[in-house]
Amino acid sequence: MEFDSLLKLVSDDPVFESSLLLAGNINPQIVRLQLSRWVNSGRIYQLRRGLYSIAPPYQKINPHPYLVANHLQKASYVSLQSALAYYGLIPEVMNITTSVSTGRPERLETPLGIYDFRHLKTDLLFGYQMINLGDQSALVATPEKALLDLIYLQSGGSSTDYFNELRLQNLEQFDLELLKKLSEKFGTPKTLNAVKEISRIIAEETSKFEDL
Repeated sequence: MEFDSLLKLVSDDPVFESSLLLAGNINPQIVRLQLSRWVNSGRIYQLRRGLYSIAPPYQKINPHPYLVANHLQKASYVSLQSALAYYGLIPEVMNITTSVSTGRPERLETPLGIYDFRHLKTDLLFGYQMINLGDQSALVATPEKALLDLIYLQSGGSSTDYFNELRLQNLEQFDLELLKKLSEKFGTPKTLNAVKEISRIIAEETSKFEDL
């Protein structure tokens, strides 16, 4: 396959899998060799085994980090600090895209950024939605689930000190009833206590606002 043919086939896809090139009477070894040559020449990026992206200046679409994260691990969604930052609930700008999945924990350093995956049990994989990212879309936790995922996975995540460290903001975005229902699905004292702490923080913030 010529590189121009590859561009015609995948130029509208932010990322693509090598299996796409193996349809029909194709020699897999030749395909893998050609992909390796294109990676070495800087025409494409290898994100992980079998997953690629067209490199600048040939790329038609710049892959969004959240979409890339969804593809790097199946059965995953963006959550934790990345989702909280996306919703404006913490002030930090995240240089690492954080996700949860049923797969093994891992950190992947790719030409398109650094991706951190934390493991959740299958029955805790809920509370996410498809987010429109302009010309792309990706699965991202709701604000409530992103916070609960972080609390659940973080040592000391339900403590007042940790909440102070997070510097939560724009708390009016949280649906406290939904937060409580989701925390009950986790079924741990840690998440249930965290909801009480969040409710207290929101009540204090609301009182300050009313006193102004």
